[in-house]
Amino acid sequence: MLDVYSQIVTRVARTVGPQVAALTVRSRRGEGAGSAVVVGQDGLLLTNAHVVAGADGGRVAFADGAETRFRVIGADPLSDLAVVRADETPGDAAELGDADALQVGQLVVAVGNPLGLSGTVTAGVVSALGRSLPARSAGTTRLIEDVIQTDAALNPGNSGGALADSEGRVVGINTAVAGVGVGLAVPINTTTRRILAALEADGRVRRAYLGLVTAPFPLPEKLGRRRGLRVVEVVPGSPAAQAGLRAGDLLLDAARAPVRDAQGLQRLLFTDAIGRPLPLTVFRSGAMVDVVAVPTELS
Repeated sequence: MLDVYSQIVTRVARTVGPQVAALTVRSRRGEGAGSAVVVGQDGLLLTNAHVVAGADGGRVAFADGAETRFRVIGADPLSDLAVVRADETPGDAAELGDADALQVGQLVVAVGNPLGLSGTVTAGVVSALGRSLPARSAGTTRLIEDVIQTDAALNPGNSGGALADSEGRVVGINTAVAGVGVGLAVPINTTTRRILAALEADGRVRRAYLGLVTAPFPLPEKLGRRRGLRVVEVVPGSPAAQAGLRAGDLLLDAARAPVRDAQGLQRLLFTDAIGRPLPLTVFRSGAMVDVVAVPTELS
């Protein structure tokens, strides 16, 4: 059994290792370091926004010893993701997987550059799924949803590195150490792929704004579904307030599709939702209530 485990970790390390680079960043805050994953043949790398915060570029070193410069294409602090472009990259891009297919207990391998030790590989399991991680930008707080928790050892410098499954597919970008044996990674899923595409194309992510603070909530059995979102707060003057939403409403549907968690709602609030009517259905005082909100752009 240990031989099989060793063979899997060795294979993943051999596959993913060449696709993970070490970043050295210099900004007004001083010099910092982190990791990044090659995601494009044209020098495109994915890392954490906090790794490159306040910097326009820096130096990148690859597993084969090659070094070159990189520049920051775009960063999105509210997902803690950033895209940078190196002058050149050796080898192939990493294969991106789907974190939505992960299961608790599944083997994962972290590859990064902790404490300046390049090409470090650690292994562990998916400890939990669906964690939330607060992210702040310009006074706005947003939860990064469906964060992966792992016990694979992570240390400063691992940020921006790869969390891979047993097939060598990158399913997360390591982002934080919450304690001994508790590491967190931003998942690679449909939402993060949209963020990656927006950063590459525009250098930023445009988001729609409703002005709601919500929390997961169990629904009454008569509604025919188990979970929805309870509206905790409605920001005065916001699109949600103008649509008539109230604290205590149970949000069931958005854009005529069921909403079961905050990620389901946030997934709708991207560029194409700005300025367009968004039908919402809530359960209020024992009755269904339909409203239409028009999201504005989150500035």
